[in-house]
Amino acid sequence: MTAHEINFDGLVGPTHNYGGLSLGNVASMKSSETSSNPREAALQGLAKMRTMLRMGFKQGFLPPHDRPHTETLRRFGFTGTDAEVVAKAAKDAPLLLRNVSSASAMWTANAATVTPSVDSGDGRLHLTPANLRAMFHRSIEHEQTYRFLSTIFDGDRFAVHEAIPGGGEMGDEGAANHGRLCKEHGAPGLHLYTYGREAFDKNQATKFPARQALEASRAVANQHGVSAERSVFFKQSAKAIDAGAFHNDVVGVANGPALLFHELAYEDKDEAFEEMRRKAEPLGFEPVFIEVPASEVTLQDAITSYLFNSQLLTAPDGTMKLLLPVEAEENPRTKAWCEAAVAGNGPIQETIFMDLRQSMRNGGGPACLRLRVAATGEELAALHNGFLLDEEKIDALEKWVREHYRDRLSESDLLDPQLLEENRKALDALTGMIDAPGLYAFQR
Repeated sequence: MTAHEINFDGLVGPTHNYGGLSLGNVASMKSSETSSNPREAALQGLAKMRTMLRMGFKQGFLPPHDRPHTETLRRFGFTGTDAEVVAKAAKDAPLLLRNVSSASAMWTANAATVTPSVDSGDGRLHLTPANLRAMFHRSIEHEQTYRFLSTIFDGDRFAVHEAIPGGGEMGDEGAANHGRLCKEHGAPGLHLYTYGREAFDKNQATKFPARQALEASRAVANQHGVSAERSVFFKQSAKAIDAGAFHNDVVGVANGPALLFHELAYEDKDEAFEEMRRKAEPLGFEPVFIEVPASEVTLQDAITSYLFNSQLLTAPDGTMKLLLPVEAEENPRTKAWCEAAVAGNGPIQETIFMDLRQSMRNGGGPACLRLRVAATGEELAALHNGFLLDEEKIDALEKWVREHYRDRLSESDLLDPQLLEENRKALDALTGMIDAPGLYAFQR
């Protein structure tokens, strides 16, 4: 079966700011309370999407969420018009307002977990939004994400599920902890579910939160009908989590038959890799494990450069490329590893470095910004075309960003009710551009 990989990138929102809200995300905490540039951030993201298009890849996008999220503020007892709700929260609960103003939905690797139709139990393409319960500012995203995905993937060929229940430690962080190995995108694949803890085990202790629960990963696999023969569940190492690898995609990335990972990314990796080899054999391929030794690239190097939070891609001509942030080029050890990887006999044949500093300073690189979907030609044709990109639509989005986004946003700006009005004017214009009326609650 022929399939296309579509990368749905998150369009950075007008409230992109450095709130330092994400415990365990080293870059986010380091940038806390400095001023951001939402316009530059959105344009950097769109430049990456354009680069992907020009390399021959299918490219889509997910819109920003409505922020500040007045529906959440109302659940905390604030009343009046939406502008009055924001003004009251600014006075009485500024930290809460900062949380509900976060533009973190830009990182669509956390939006959902995706199972292609070739691997699902019923032959449909399945998506489950992540509950993101580990961080409050992200836990309010999944309802809007569900609406986005239900709008894009609408019809009998698709199944969009609601997020799994997220109480206690039942955290699901989406595709950031999920990978797929396969011979090619349209062929049957092996699904890799990486978890940080078991939800009901009270004896696990890491300095930073282990966000993904094994039970959540199993629930998503069950929802999608992924069989035990197509699933491998393995644990992220405590060393990686405590070093700042808050998601597995900070220390590992999969594409086709290849898994690129840091030596210290996983617990009991030899046992897990043997299981992958055994389960991949009936699917007609052999996994390719590309291990980066800690002696060459430390965990600190990996996390500050986001070497592994890159897009490992198979181009239409069959070559494998690695799209990385410029921070990986500026670090001498990660740059040296990239040069050796391309010069060697491994599968990676080209590296592309891009400036995504606005996202990187908040703790998200190229892989965080995209949700990968393998879709057949028929499925691709059935998608809502407004969310799929070409050069002309990227031109229009860049013009929209320049018209509606501020070039500087500080913590104090989040307290301004005028920001809500500006953002909603922008989102109204966006939904008109992509023919998606009523996409947001304030429009209905």
